[in-house]
Amino acid sequence: MRRLRIVLRSLAIGAAVAVVPPGAAVAGGWLDAPLRGSLFDGYALWEGFYAGGHATYVSGGADFSEVSQSAVADALRNASLDGTFSISGLPLLGKSDSNGSGFGGFVGYNWQWDDVVLGLEATYTKSDWSAVSASSIRQQTTTGTIDHDMTLSASSSIKLIDYTSLRGRAGYATGQFLPYGLIGFVVGRADVATSVTVVDTQTDNSTSPATVTTVIGQGSDGRSDKFIYGYSIGAGLDVALTPNIFARGEYERVQFFGLGGLHLYLNNIRAGLGVRF
Repeated sequence: MRRLRIVLRSLAIGAAVAVVPPGAAVAGGWLDAPLRGSLFDGYALWEGFYAGGHATYVSGGADFSEVSQSAVADALRNASLDGTFSISGLPLLGKSDSNGSGFGGFVGYNWQWDDVVLGLEATYTKSDWSAVSASSIRQQTTTGTIDHDMTLSASSSIKLIDYTSLRGRAGYATGQFLPYGLIGFVVGRADVATSVTVVDTQTDNSTSPATVTTVIGQGSDGRSDKFIYGYSIGAGLDVALTPNIFARGEYERVQFFGLGGLHLYLNNIRAGLGVRF
């Protein structure tokens, strides 16, 4: 029994020595190292290169209310339609919210001064997020002897393919925890498509019997692999699991531009795992 206690004590001392950084040894021995309650304190844990991967839950929204104008103008090449109904400026489409997911990776470098950590990081996210808006309106009016019965149908969609960001981070290290804030520049790719169909059924009452004519106008505007850009802000927490491995939890808000009137935003919630080099 006594021999077993000696063996267990030796293993415990060996494990403690293994996790204490070399620089912790002082004149009074390694037991005098300034641990401050954590074996991860007392040295620049966060400084240096790192890389990792992440999974993302995406909750986003798109405002299509300004995106259909060019397609409407294309559909209304017959000026009499627009002159009759004044529809070229109508907000045909609305807002659409949807959820999705993504995955990707990150690589970066941290500089540390005491407890202050500043970093520069690049991220990549492959996304399956998409949103669709569709509507149809009907208007009836009479011009002279002609009754007009017009139906305008419009639809628009966006599919986010992927996006990458260059982010600056600022954090405050406390033991094995690094809470941080971030701000970044984002570039992405998306498929965007809009289509409009105008059907005007015209009944001319000046003839007997009345003459019915149908005028159809169609317009579309679509682009694949369109580059979009924007910015991101957010906050997160890195947690050191060992001196070289850390886990990450993060919230990021992304606002995209360059979509021809389409306003797109994303709320990203991420979980990741990284390695310090």
